[in-house]
Parts: sequence; structure tokens; C-alpha cells
Amino acid sequence: MRRLFLSLTYLIFFGISAILLGLFLYSPLPALAASLASPEIRFAILLSLGTSVISTVICTAFAIPAAYALARYQFPGKRIATLALTLPLTLPPLVAGIALLLFFGTTPWGRALEDAGFGVIFTPLGIIVAEVFVNIPYMIRILRSAFAAVNPRYEYVAKTLGCTDAGAFLQVTLPMVRSGLLAGTVITWSKSMGEFGAVLMVAGATPMRTETLPIALYLNISTGDLNLAVAAATILILISIVTLCVVEFVDRGVHVY
Repeated sequence: MRRLFLSLTYLIFFGISAILLGLFLYSPLPALAASLASPEIRFAILLSLGTSVISTVICTAFAIPAAYALARYQFPGKRIATLALTLPLTLPPLVAGIALLLFFGTTPWGRALEDAGFGVIFTPLGIIVAEVFVNIPYMIRILRSAFAAVNPRYEYVAKTLGCTDAGAFLQVTLPMVRSGLLAGTVITWSKSMGEFGAVLMVAGATPMRTETLPIALYLNISTGDLNLAVAAATILILISIVTLCVVEFVDRGVHVY
């Protein structure tokens, strides 16, 4: 039994490694370097970095209070709120993108934003909106588990020593979940960098305007330019590897209180 399980594990490992290694070795190093230096890929990298960082900051800012409320408080409609916050996790990204497209393209709210100069449809702002909508449930779930693992007694003790509710949260609880917060932030950023379906529906696939790395991969594979497509895919794989390494390092420092 042990030999069988180990054999299957090694088989899966070598299969995944061979597939990814084939992608890395598809283009010679000079051709890959030239593709990475192309204006299109540079634009996609900068746009992906900018939108993913902004969306991750927004997700973090809203997820922290929402996750804390779900972990600590009892309030009317909590189950419904939990389901609503979890729903985007189960939706295919294309469905989420269509919902956002209809909301910001056909409703008075969307038209009001466009009239105010904050057009969402087929703009870089749409990329950020799509990334936030798709990824904030992940952040909330990770932080909710982290807050739930912290014993509330630490907060009670801090309050007896003179801390306010906000002080106990900022000085006691939040530092205790720093590992979960860091892991959630890294995962959310990585998912934002690789988001495709919702971004395609909301922001479109306009070269050199709404062309993130996944969109660049899609456009170039559609036109047969495999070198640029492989360059975009290589960057996304490297980001995934770095993300996994960071999360693994952070997990080693996680303590359950």
C-alpha cells in the first residue's frame, strides 16, 4: 500500500513537472528574453501589477472588518450575509463577469458612474472591479478562519487593562492574525494577477489598453504568436511559484491561539 501511494504521488509530481518544464523549454532563452522585452508584454506586466495591487488593497481593507464581524458577532441575517459573501466563490468567472457587465452597463448606477467620469466597462477600472468582486470572498474566508482561531479572551484582557474595542482589535487581535493576513494578501494578489474570465467580460481584450498578462496570453495564442503567449504564461507560472513559496513560508509561522 505504501509503495502504491508513493508511486502515484511521484507519477503526479513528474507529470505536472514535465508539462510545466515543456512550457519553459518551448522557446529558446534569447527568444523568450526578446518576447519579455516586447512593448506589449511590458505593458501587460505593468497593467497587471498596478491593477492587482490596487484590487488587493481594496480587498484587504474591506475583508478585515467583514471577516472579523462574521467571526465574532451574532447579528440578524448573518447566515444570509455569509452565503452572499461566499457566492462569488462558486460562480464561474465568466458568469461573475457577465453580472458585472450588466450591472455597470445597463443600470442607473453604472450610467451615473460613467457620467461622473468613472466608466467601468472596457476600461482599466473595470479590471480592478472584476478582480475585487471575484477575489474578496477568498480574502474574507481566510481572515474569518484566522480571526476565529484567536481566543476572544485576549481581547477581554486587553479591555480590562484599559484598551478600547478598537485598541484591543488593532493592538492584540490583528497582530495575532498577521500570518493569515499575509497569506491571504499574497494569495489574493496572485489570483488578481491571473484573473481572466471576469476581466474579459468587464474590461474586454483591447491591446495596449486593457491587456493584462492573461489577456495578452489569450490574444497572442488566438493570433498564433506562441512566443508572446509563452512569455506571458512563463511570467504567470513564476508568480504562482513565488506565491506558493511565500505561503509555505508563512504557514510555518502560523500559531493557533
